[in-house]
Amino acid sequence: MMAEKQILLQGNEAVVEGAIAAGCRFYAGYPITPSSEIAEGMARRLPQVGGKFIQMEDEIGGMAATIGASLAGLKSMTATSGPGFSLKQENIGFAVMTEIPCVIVNVQRMGPSTGLPTSPGQGDMIQARFGTHGDSSIIALTPSNVKEAFDLTIKAFNFAERFRSPVILLLDEIVGHMRENVKLPGADEIEIINRKRPTCKPEEYFPYQPDEDLIPPIADYGTGYRFHITGLYHDKTGFPKGQSPMISDLLLRLHDKILKYQDEVTLIESKYLDDAEIVVLSYGGIMGSAISAVESARKEGKKVGWIKLITIWPFPDQYLLEVAKKVKAFIIPELNLGQIQREVQRATLGKAEIIGLHRVDGDIIRPEEILDKIREVL
Repeated sequence: MMAEKQILLQGNEAVVEGAIAAGCRFYAGYPITPSSEIAEGMARRLPQVGGKFIQMEDEIGGMAATIGASLAGLKSMTATSGPGFSLKQENIGFAVMTEIPCVIVNVQRMGPSTGLPTSPGQGDMIQARFGTHGDSSIIALTPSNVKEAFDLTIKAFNFAERFRSPVILLLDEIVGHMRENVKLPGADEIEIINRKRPTCKPEEYFPYQPDEDLIPPIADYGTGYRFHITGLYHDKTGFPKGQSPMISDLLLRLHDKILKYQDEVTLIESKYLDDAEIVVLSYGGIMGSAISAVESARKEGKKVGWIKLITIWPFPDQYLLEVAKKVKAFIIPELNLGQIQREVQRATLGKAEIIGLHRVDGDIIRPEEILDKIREVL
């Protein structure tokens, strides 16, 4: 049992500790900057708690092994950065279709291709949602500091187990390599959710027969429950089927089992919205600059608030639309060419002006840059 403690941690190290606290007992992956500290940390920590670490031959194998270990009943995780995240996409799609709970950490860097391996970027936000082919729903969370890296790793495992789905944790290099003195909770303070397992006899079990909550129980391989897994469209037995109504029913259920619970999975923080004329909306490693700029602007008498997106997908369309009806503009600083800016524009239906503040030169966005933009608008 983990006791409450104060500790100096790097963001990547916080992911490791969060995974262990959540009950992760398997990690498969391939070293890649700036996420390698996660693999190194899991290699040290997992044997201490009876878990298994394996370095695979490539990113595709790392994702496949993560899926396999989850099917055997272990909470499983892999971590990577942009190029590796691209390689994992086919197997992430497989995990979506076959409903395998697992956590995929992407510590983002500048791309495309190998880009700038040690520099911060946030260019994988849209890929997290639409990286796999076909229609699918996904849950993706993004921390903005070291403590959140710990907390959201646990939350990612809880969502994966709760909804029988892969969950993506989107750090960026800033958060991954940031060091902060954080207070970690004791084990008795941490909410842990475990997957729903079947209560029927093995011969009565159908691996894809959902309960009323739209989520089927999942049995562990090797426990007497024999079942088939395929990335093809399948019926409740898990075997491929090609009938039209069944195909659409399955796809809609995969969407609805997440969207039905969007209020549960949508995590957002905000401040100063009551009187705000402008809102600075950001996420990840730029959030610290955004909060600092807003605090400075308010000292100048400017009516500015901030919103921190923690859940990126599903996107909080309705929440942002309601905010847009009350403010003049959103300023959206991000380390890409406007990936989340475009989503805010789509969600707010023209009710407020949407102003992007982008940086793609491998450097961070500083508070004074955001403050200058606020002064331009107000």
